[in-house]
Amino acid sequence: MTPNPLPASSPAQQGVAAAGLQSFLDTVGKAPGIELHGLVVLRHGHVIVDAAWHPYRRDRVHQLYSLSKSFTGAAAGLAVAEGLLDLDAPVVSYCPEFAADVADGGSRSILVRHLASMTTGHTGDTWTRAVVTDPAEPVRGFLLQPPQRPPGSAFSYQQAASYVLAALVQRATGGPLTDYLRPRLFDPLGIEDARWERYAGRDLGFSGLYLTTGAVARLGQLHLRRGRWGERTLLPPEWVDEAARTQARTSGNGPDWQRGYGFQFWQSRFGYRGDGTYGQFCLVLPEQDAVVAITAGATDMQGLLDAVWAHLLPAFAPRSLDAGADDALGARLATLELPLPPTAGAPCPAPESWADATFTAAGRVCQPQPSLRRVTVTAQGDGWRVTLAEPSSRLDLTLGGGGWTTIEADAASRTPPCAVSGGWTGPETLAFDVVFLETPHRLAVTCSLRNRTFQAHWHTPPLGTGLLRDLRAPDT
Repeated sequence: MTPNPLPASSPAQQGVAAAGLQSFLDTVGKAPGIELHGLVVLRHGHVIVDAAWHPYRRDRVHQLYSLSKSFTGAAAGLAVAEGLLDLDAPVVSYCPEFAADVADGGSRSILVRHLASMTTGHTGDTWTRAVVTDPAEPVRGFLLQPPQRPPGSAFSYQQAASYVLAALVQRATGGPLTDYLRPRLFDPLGIEDARWERYAGRDLGFSGLYLTTGAVARLGQLHLRRGRWGERTLLPPEWVDEAARTQARTSGNGPDWQRGYGFQFWQSRFGYRGDGTYGQFCLVLPEQDAVVAITAGATDMQGLLDAVWAHLLPAFAPRSLDAGADDALGARLATLELPLPPTAGAPCPAPESWADATFTAAGRVCQPQPSLRRVTVTAQGDGWRVTLAEPSSRLDLTLGGGGWTTIEADAASRTPPCAVSGGWTGPETLAFDVVFLETPHRLAVTCSLRNRTFQAHWHTPPLGTGLLRDLRAPDT
């Protein structure tokens, strides 16, 4: 069946003031801890903003981190509706082969609903301990971690809970979450590209999903309509209601993390949301009949939400509308670009001294990225080739011109999609940034000709260790 498309519209036609959208862009553009990559705004079921900050693209998938949990929640809701899961059944009942090993009464009393609401009774995340306990089967490793409190009594953010929830769906269906969701959710919503990182042979569940910003917005719209998409009901409305309401009280570091937690969704000061590290957001705003989807590289996630509440919310209830302002907004959205490094386009002052220059890490090891062993700068036509060398792999980047140079994925060399910009700050210093375009991550590198060393730091450090070549969506 052909998916029902979301029609495009102007902000004014949907009762939204373009000036408020402009104010939002102004605010986040000046904020030092906020870098937007994609933005989709829906109102009354219409797309009024669909934008990407070059060199990111609207049609490129983006790492969602913990926003992945909201899609795991959708899979669990479908499994409940199909009779594959019972929210009030003990988790161990779905893993009878582990029952003899799980002697603790608290672990045996963890229900499926406790996984969905992060109320397993543990006072901290158990993912690392679960993996150490049983690397081949983290579900068993999780059940062997006795909860400190009675399950259902208190909230504690749990990566392991979402993994186990996802694992129960995958054990029941006999395949990965992406296969289960494809005919039930992704295809009807028109989501073509969906890739999920795996652990122990399963889609990870708590993180690792890569989707476009538009796909995130479609999940939000599905929730806004209580599971309906066009003439079809894709998610049970009862599940959507339970996911959206407060299942557990929370006490986070910011006001939007203190409003409570539902089923794999957070409560917000306005509406509710799925969210992931560095500002991956799916904001569902029932009172405004709106959805805001954001992909970003933001270290100030509360500041990003504050900007939404301060500028976008008033735009949904304007005192007046100026249809002419839509054209100015549209022109701005078409030319959005990531901030360039200060050295972008600065020419090499002494080409002969930089030709075939090789640099090793200052201090012998590049602590922010230990796998990065060597940087090489080589003349290439009118520009330069910069090579980042790791064990058994290398990234070849083209540096030239005043903006971003995009390098698309290469299967043979395992090069991830990335973009580079930078230049020389003087005769002996080259500085450039590398943006990994399927992730929120941006690496700054500085090479010193005087001592033939380089230094590097992340604007947004990856969660976990690995090679630069792995900063990309997994292959389908």
